[in-house]
This record gives sequence, structure tokens and C-alpha cells, in this order.
Amino acid sequence: MARPGPGKHRAPRGPVTLVTVVLFVGVLLASWAVGRSDGDTRATRDTGSADRPSTAEAPVPVTAARRARSVVVPEAPSAARLPSGRVVPVRAVSTSADGSLDLPEDVGTAGWWRGGSRVGDPFGSMLLAAHIDSTTQGLGPYAELLRARPGQRVRITTRHLTQVFVVRSLRLVAQGPLDRHPWISAPTGPPRLTLVTCAPPYDPSRGGYQRVAVLVARPLAPPARRTG
Repeated sequence: MARPGPGKHRAPRGPVTLVTVVLFVGVLLASWAVGRSDGDTRATRDTGSADRPSTAEAPVPVTAARRARSVVVPEAPSAARLPSGRVVPVRAVSTSADGSLDLPEDVGTAGWWRGGSRVGDPFGSMLLAAHIDSTTQGLGPYAELLRARPGQRVRITTRHLTQVFVVRSLRLVAQGPLDRHPWISAPTGPPRLTLVTCAPPYDPSRGGYQRVAVLVARPLAPPARRTG
């Protein structure tokens, strides 16, 4: 039997094919919609979970507030009570053009070098110096430094503070500007009190006293506020 040629005796297939395609596309659309819905739901659920704080996080410890330890504001010295009990007023001084301290003319008053440490500073030398004597005033209170001994005490007061220092050493060094003996006025190192005055021998032809007495004392305790 001969095969039918094109256009001869074939059953019409157009409508059936169209219905099949329509059904197939509908199934795909339905599947895509379901999948999209599930994905959106998961994304929304995941996003919501990310926004919520985790219940597994460690709790932040809460401690009671503590009162801060009082802070001492450093102050310049205003008076020094020497080992003998003699009280010497103190005022701030600077250096002269030759590097020496510009001390008060009054032998009963000491000069605090304003470039040094103050009461309450955590380090450095607090330098107090005075003339040992005067041709018109005689011996000054600082003359007793030549007889100072380790263990004796010196009390320094300021406007609001007071602090006791214990004598550690007494040295005699050659006269000269501050930079010749930097350890005397150094703003570094442990906190200390340095008392300085002239010391023999006295040679008028060479300008007067040839040495200085340097007394070094260390704090007995931190500075305290004055009560009187």
C-alpha cells in the first residue's frame, strides 16, 4: 500500500496540539508560582530571623558603679618646714641669663624653680633653693642643711596640700649653672624634694662660695589635703 502523500488522508492534529501546549504551559506557570512563593516565604523567614536578636548570645555582665579615686591636682609649694621645725616661705623663681637661679634676696625665703616638679606631680625634682647667708642679714635658715642627716623630715605645704619628705642624702658639689648638674633639677625620675644652698669654702677672689649643698628627700606618703 502506498504511503499517503502530503495533504492526503491525514487526521487533523492542530486543535489537540494547541490544547496540549496550553496545559503544559499552565503546569509550568503553576510550578513556578509555587516555587516562587516558597522561596519568598523562606527569604522572609530568614530575614526576620536575622533581625531578631539571638537568644543564644551571652548576657552582658552588669557591675555596680565604683566611686573614682580622688585625683590630686599638683600645686606649687608655698612653704617648707625644715628638720629643725623652722618654716621658710617659698616663692616661684626662674633662671638668670647665666643659668643660675634668680633667688630671693631675703635669706629667710626660698625660691622654687618654676621649671621643676610640684607637690602632687608623679615624677621629677621639686627644687627649692635659698642663700645660706647675707652680709646684712647674717645666717639664713637654710644653713642647717649642712648638718642634715638621713631620716630627718621636711614638710612641704601648698595652698591646699601638704606632704612629708624623708632626707635620703646630702652632697656637696661644685658651684655652677643648673645644666652642670642636671640631676639636681631633672623633671624625670622618681618624685623627690631637692633643697640647695651655698656651701664652703668661701673665696671672695673667685666669686664667693665654691660649692653647693644638695639635700635630696623622698616622699614619705602621697600628698594630703590640708585640714587647717
